Amino acid sequence: MPKPFHIAWFLQGSSVQAWGEPWTGHIGTTWEQPELFLNMARALERACFDYILLEDSSYVGESFGGSNEIYLKNGLSVPRQDPSVVAALMTQVTSRIGIVPTFGTFAYPPYLLARLMATLDQVSAGRAGWNAVTGSSDFAAMNFGLPGMPEHDLRYDMADEYMEVVQKLWGSWEPGAFVADRKSGVLIDHGKVHRVNHEGKYFKTRGPLNSGPAPQGRPVIAQAGGSPRGRRFAAAHADTIVVNAKGIDAMRAYRDDVHKNMALHGRKASDCKVLYLINPILGETMEEAEQRKQKRACRAKEHVLQRLAHFGKVTNIDFGKFDLDKPLPDDVTTNGHQQNLAEFRRMAAGRSIRKTMESFNAVDLSVELCGTCDSVAARMGEVMQEVGGDGFLFSMPNVNRRTLAEIEDGLIPALQDRGLVRTAYEHKHFRENLLAF
Repeated sequence: MPKPFHIAWFLQGSSVQAWGEPWTGHIGTTWEQPELFLNMARALERACFDYILLEDSSYVGESFGGSNEIYLKNGLSVPRQDPSVVAALMTQVTSRIGIVPTFGTFAYPPYLLARLMATLDQVSAGRAGWNAVTGSSDFAAMNFGLPGMPEHDLRYDMADEYMEVVQKLWGSWEPGAFVADRKSGVLIDHGKVHRVNHEGKYFKTRGPLNSGPAPQGRPVIAQAGGSPRGRRFAAAHADTIVVNAKGIDAMRAYRDDVHKNMALHGRKASDCKVLYLINPILGETMEEAEQRKQKRACRAKEHVLQRLAHFGKVTNIDFGKFDLDKPLPDDVTTNGHQQNLAEFRRMAAGRSIRKTMESFNAVDLSVELCGTCDSVAARMGEVMQEVGGDGFLFSMPNVNRRTLAEIEDGLIPALQDRGLVRTAYEHKHFRENLLAF
């Protein structure tokens, strides 16, 4: 019997992400109410997904031609509602699935973040996670009164101390601090609640948290470290890591590297689940799936400017400044997402910017998955066996009710029939389910 693997969903932070795509109905006028996301949470819980990660950004893009026009006109990562509110609502329509909003260490004082996440863990009965990001955009930094983002590796140095502080705050309540003894009249044992009194290089806080303890002790930590420094950060702190590594060899190499770095921090490989981004294309027949794949590839070519604008948003590169029919100049660097730029350059191989973007993440992410539900499920099992684990993170470009039905009612049963994913949750808390196998 094959070993089961974990599944989760990487959700773009706005329901208007699918603006202009087929099967999205009146999303342009209904996006303010999160019904699509609430329906999604219910559906993925029925399918026994480990968690939903809510991606986020806190600024309107201006990284194409020095203008926000292409971003606003096409709804590229805008509007973005506050993920803490959406996450809280999602916890109230579910009972087992983990909910993981994204918050930047540059935007939240450690005390505020620790209190927010402890509260989410409480209201979800132990199902909250935090996608910890260090930020990448100067525009985002300026929205919080900063002149710009610190240098890439320095951001992670700061985030290491940030993690130390929030861990202390979550630990400021000892187990058993809540007594709730009506006979004695004691609600909380004051001897089990402690100040933190942290004074470090970058952060200072007194503590303790006034929110009370988190049911899980601390929320689940997700991370997406792609650069060497990011990987070291993820290996030190993350319970689950988001990875877009191209091909089985790269997937295995990433996982091995993370495990090596985890060992340096005294952690076991089983303490963190590495999930690879996928974008399966399904059809009732192989022919239908191939047709849908070709349509997606054609749409990627038709929307190359929008896709470049989005790529520029995460890499802080204004591609509007370059001749798109020539290769990207060698001296272009980024203080943003370094792995994304490195992968773009790898694919470019002397091709023009336009030609490279036509195929860059257009159809496949970590591995190609195109076919019937049965064939895709079989391929997912083969890939996991070759890589060694730990699972997949779905990242679909046009989430809608049709997409969800195809996954919940088509692909997941095919995976379950093979014993590749769970058919029921083993535990009440998110971390326990994540580490169950």
